[in-house]
Amino acid sequence: MAKRVILAYSGGLDTSVIVRWLTERGYEVITYTADVGQGEELTEIPQKAKSSGAVEAIVEDLKEEFALEYCLPTLRALALYEGRYPLTASLSRPLIAKKLVEYAQKLGADFVAHGSTGKGNDQVRFELSTWALNPDLEVLAPVREWEFRSREEEVEYALKHQIPVKATREKPYSIDKNLWGVSIECGPLEDPWQEPPEDAFEWTTSPKRAPQEAEYVEVEFEEGKPVALKGKRYQKLSELILDLNALAGRHGVGRIDMVENRLVGIKSREVYEAPAATVLYEAYRDLLSLVLDRFTFHYFLTHIPHEYAKVVYEGLWFSPLRVAFDAFTSSLAKYVSGRVRLMLYRGHVQVVGRSSPRSLYVEDLATYSEKDAFDHRAGASFTKVFGLPLKVLGRVKKG
Repeated sequence: MAKRVILAYSGGLDTSVIVRWLTERGYEVITYTADVGQGEELTEIPQKAKSSGAVEAIVEDLKEEFALEYCLPTLRALALYEGRYPLTASLSRPLIAKKLVEYAQKLGADFVAHGSTGKGNDQVRFELSTWALNPDLEVLAPVREWEFRSREEEVEYALKHQIPVKATREKPYSIDKNLWGVSIECGPLEDPWQEPPEDAFEWTTSPKRAPQEAEYVEVEFEEGKPVALKGKRYQKLSELILDLNALAGRHGVGRIDMVENRLVGIKSREVYEAPAATVLYEAYRDLLSLVLDRFTFHYFLTHIPHEYAKVVYEGLWFSPLRVAFDAFTSSLAKYVSGRVRLMLYRGHVQVVGRSSPRSLYVEDLATYSEKDAFDHRAGASFTKVFGLPLKVLGRVKKG
């Protein structure tokens, strides 16, 4: 009886070659493809997978589940890895791994497989997520074992076996997309000094060619969830995100070019496009500052974004720590209702207005006009008490 394996299949170069490679080694390959908003036509995926040797090909629409259960919690945590990366590819891995485990049980497979390399982050995310959900499953990672030494050799293998792939010698990028953003690697991007070629980008207009007129966009939140964009209410969060990707992408918003620290210890040049995520992060952060008291807001900023991002980046989605973080950020999200107005202009996004029924901003206390209701005489006593430790220190230093 053939060994049955469920393969996370994107239809890209690596996973297309993996189907054939595993089949040649006696595995019965069933491919699993998740529609997480990558914006590609997936109707041809089953035929493509089967032409590469798969016995069955599963395609599933997960856009709304991905938006609600993965993107939204990460937004509420304002999680950015190393302060910049909005965890685009990192977020889809635990969801896909969960589905691989479910179908392995349903279809009687003892193996699941992925297309990550031995120095990639995704190997950790797929494998830790799989074992957290089913520690008895064995995970295969052909890219860590096979004989190909470069993507060019993979292209040659694919051409030899008539496997249709998009990667070519002229455009050898490795691209991963979902509704939260695009991750772009390989080819000329491996030189951290070289500016990313325009043909590497898929969702964003070059800021040099973006509209010369700024566009204003209003995002409305209800209890920490984006529900309306430019006055239009959405039943599905995934559709709002996709529309915002197109809108902000036209203005060149959301390009990220960074050298990041991978899990295995190496530095890697990474290029991302995340138009909607970039806008929503700015909007959510601003609204959060309006509705939270100083103590809670400062604690949140100091402890949550960095640590939550590490949890996601390092493949610990199905850990009690992430669940605990979500409990905290969900409790804060109950306060985050209101509207944020942002200006999009040639690669930049800027908050220019905010309003909330739970706003803690009191104009009569903040104003310097005749409406000022603040008791300025109390300031003298406040500074005297607040500054007492430094005053004592100063006396000691003075001798």
